[in-house]
Amino acid sequence: MLENGDRSTVRFGLFEADLRSGELSRSGSKIRLQEQPFQILSLLLQKPGEVVTREELRARLWPADTFVDFDHGLNAAIKRLRDALGDSAENPRFIETLARRGYRFIAPVETPQLQVPAPVVTLSSTRNYGLVLAAAGAVLAIGMSAGWHIGHRSAAALRPAERRLTGNPRNDPISSAALSPDGRYMAFADKTGLFLRVLGSGETHAIVEPDDLKTRDVSWFPDGTRILATRREWPERKPSLWSLSVLGGPARKLMDDSEQGAISSDGKQIAFTRGDYYHQELWLMDADGDHPRRLIAAEGGDYGSVIWSRDSRRIVYLRYVYKPTMDNGEVSIEMCDPGSGMTDVILSNSRLWNALVWTPDDRIIYSLQEPPPNGSDSNLWAQKIDIRTYKPFGEPVRLTSGPDEKVRINLSADGKRLSFLRLAYSPQVYVAELRGDNGHLGKPQRLSLDEQRNYPYDWTPDGKSVLFVSDRDGSFHLFKQAIDQPAPELLVGRDENVFVTRLGPQGKSILFLLTASPNDPSGKVRLMRIPLAGGVPESVLAETGINNLQCARRSSNLCIFSQYLTDRLAFYTFDSHGGQKSLLKVIPESEWLNWSLSPDGAMLALAKKHRGATTATIRVFAVDGSSERTLDLDGWFGVNYIDWAADGKSLWVNASSAAGTPTLLNVKLNGKVTSSLEETEMQLGWAIPSPDGRHVAIWKGELSSNVWLLEGF
Repeated sequence: MLENGDRSTVRFGLFEADLRSGELSRSGSKIRLQEQPFQILSLLLQKPGEVVTREELRARLWPADTFVDFDHGLNAAIKRLRDALGDSAENPRFIETLARRGYRFIAPVETPQLQVPAPVVTLSSTRNYGLVLAAAGAVLAIGMSAGWHIGHRSAAALRPAERRLTGNPRNDPISSAALSPDGRYMAFADKTGLFLRVLGSGETHAIVEPDDLKTRDVSWFPDGTRILATRREWPERKPSLWSLSVLGGPARKLMDDSEQGAISSDGKQIAFTRGDYYHQELWLMDADGDHPRRLIAAEGGDYGSVIWSRDSRRIVYLRYVYKPTMDNGEVSIEMCDPGSGMTDVILSNSRLWNALVWTPDDRIIYSLQEPPPNGSDSNLWAQKIDIRTYKPFGEPVRLTSGPDEKVRINLSADGKRLSFLRLAYSPQVYVAELRGDNGHLGKPQRLSLDEQRNYPYDWTPDGKSVLFVSDRDGSFHLFKQAIDQPAPELLVGRDENVFVTRLGPQGKSILFLLTASPNDPSGKVRLMRIPLAGGVPESVLAETGINNLQCARRSSNLCIFSQYLTDRLAFYTFDSHGGQKSLLKVIPESEWLNWSLSPDGAMLALAKKHRGATTATIRVFAVDGSSERTLDLDGWFGVNYIDWAADGKSLWVNASSAAGTPTLLNVKLNGKVTSSLEETEMQLGWAIPSPDGRHVAIWKGELSSNVWLLEGF
């Protein structure tokens, strides 16, 4: 941090900046910065390597009583500064954007060294004694200051060093990356293909893949000549494990219906997973694909980041047992003895994210979600493990800090280099005009303008405002925003997360779900109600496992919520005022999680979210049990989301094309399908129609993911 007023000249790269005059120099040429870009640069250079928040920049650029479009003004000033530096947001050399947080100056910064002449001291006169003491004090102060700076630099040198390895733009995210055992190469995959990069030179080569296969996950065999890849076939999207030679030659399929392969340290065995959502199994096979056997049967959960212990005697993995809310679930790092099949928990924390490695010095490195208000970020931690007992000991140590998710970590054989993905995701609310009754939409216009996560759930009865949740304040809060207004109105702000909100019966109130309170050991989700105009929330009922709710919009007071019961999905009708409930229906297959109630409350539509499904399927049945039908959407796969249209004559469905492109469909009850919106560049979510049938609110998300290298950890 620059604290000495005499050090007004700062050097970085080929630039020299005078923080007093606001001038930039490069190769003798002067660049005069405007006031706002100069103030931003000055503040960034005072904190090199540290996050400068948007709030700090606002305070520096505009007085508190100044009315200004802050987002637009700041973005414009940052762009002017980057233009002056020849920098870019996509591949920054100087100024890094930290989504939802602020900015950071990432280039090395040099300041002129303060030259202090050695004092000349004589003792020939007692009247110079005061000067001697003053000079000695100055020398002592200088020494102390130098010692502090040396110690500060030494402490900084002990921190793990992070370095960015790839520069993929937004919406072309890297899905997986792995360092070769010798740490000289990196294999990585994105939506355009599979690549091999030489880390020393940056030289990159494409690994040719068949058109019907897409690589998702990669790791290395210990010999450093082969890659273990999880590939998916399109359009069926069935995963399989393959052995790929980096020296050339044909690829070899090792196992069908398998993914998340992990090679043991001795190179003799591969652990992998099989199954669908909530029903995954852990398997083991020889390194050549022979002798597959199941180790752990499905128990209503998923596995993530499968790895081996250093001695190849234990398989270690993340274990997810879901509670279908936005942030609640049981997550643990567990291990399995392949010989006996016995399992044990190493540590448990609901904030664990998908990242896991075992180091040569017997540490487990994992990713942990940050507490509010930074819940969309995670960072890497290390925990020592006693290799004799496989139990943790000592305190965990933080390895990284800062924004974004740190996921999919990988390690070189010597444990000196670690790669990880830094992933940022920001879904936003869009509104599109509905043109005619055939499902055709106008161009979606962005409604939410911040960089946080935003999800629409309903509209006000007049069709003029969208009800959505956003974590712009840290936790997910409930907001209302008119489609012709630039800013939303806060309706519900609490410590707990709001994760579903719907209009009450006939649009007279707003119902919403709150995640379980951290102080509530029962883990109950609370169903709440507020007046349409806002006010104090009132409790309706509380149950574990509630994952969705919806009420009829017209001519009925029917309200329904669904409750996840391990391997079943139960539907209950409930009184939105008294909270009394009554069992309506139980669906045996827990994957039937997408459902929607028709506006008149007469029919339920359900869509199965199935990884291996060959055709998208929707079930529609009468609430009174009098009828049921099935809609097969030929040529479409994997229904992700479903909602009834405002007139109750069709459904809005998010499904995938044969090429894997997320597409918004309008599906008539006679099975006719209209492709309404195809999204090749962004993530696409659900569509919520306005009650008047004139608009739909959707969410689309930009996804950024790049590989970073960590050393010195």
